[in-house]
Amino acid sequence: MVVADPFFILAPPRSFSSVVSAMLGQHPQMYGLPETQLFGTETMAEWWDLCSRASFPMTHGLLRAVSQLVFGEQTESTVQLATAWLRRRSHFTTGMIFEVLAEKVYPLILVEKSPSIVYRMEYLQRIYSMFPQAGFIHLVRHPRAQGESVMKAVREAAKFGPVPYWLLRLASYRVDGILPESCDPDPQRGWYLLHSNICRFLESVPDSRKLRVRSEDLLIDADTGLRQVAAWIGLRTDAEAIEEMKHPERSPYACFGPPGATYGNDTFFLESPALRPAQVKEQSLNGPLSWRGDGAGFSTEVKRLAWQFGYE
Repeated sequence: MVVADPFFILAPPRSFSSVVSAMLGQHPQMYGLPETQLFGTETMAEWWDLCSRASFPMTHGLLRAVSQLVFGEQTESTVQLATAWLRRRSHFTTGMIFEVLAEKVYPLILVEKSPSIVYRMEYLQRIYSMFPQAGFIHLVRHPRAQGESVMKAVREAAKFGPVPYWLLRLASYRVDGILPESCDPDPQRGWYLLHSNICRFLESVPDSRKLRVRSEDLLIDADTGLRQVAAWIGLRTDAEAIEEMKHPERSPYACFGPPGATYGNDTFFLESPALRPAQVKEQSLNGPLSWRGDGAGFSTEVKRLAWQFGYE
């Protein structure tokens, strides 16, 4: 089996990872996947079990990818075929399934961005043990903007019923994953702990295989930022290639999917997948936080890590 070494975007939810992953995936030498959620388990049997207990449609991204790459299109019938195809491979490791997808697109390079992988060190280490030559892009977003985006997602989700557990946890993060019956939301905790996980993991990765990128830089000046990332990966940096990357909406996964696999990515992105630099606003680490009623600001720990990422 001949595959190219993949790249993984490491970022907490609400970090612009959907649009950035789709932008990279539109490079003529890359292929962007939806959220496969593969590396939370060792085997596909375990993956199916985990999906059955998830508070969101966890299977959708992988079903869409298999439908597209194995069966040639994304329809209700190919989603059913993809489901059966994956069920027959329940004895496979999750890495083997990812490798099959990589072989399908070769010589293109796979890029993947499931936010779930940054929640636990074992998930990150599983990727590295299965793909020791993989590259990692640590995508960061200002903690104020990310926190406000989390709270917006909570409000939007509440309009349609109970807020998904994963989103409540992100808004009121607890390391043990257990939420008390009542808790005040403060998404800065999730921002800090998840980025800390990423930073600790990347200490074991050679400098040549890791890159930290501020999502705001890619969106505000896409030409410069995308060219720098492409050059680091070793891809073409000509005007035609960069122009393709500025059209994430052209990804086969930048829209809602067929019945049985409707999602597989951030809902806001699926509703409006085009590059929108106007979304990015200048933010400060000082001053009260909009989601807190006590007028408090960022903790010292959050500020220190944000300064390390180049924020002020």
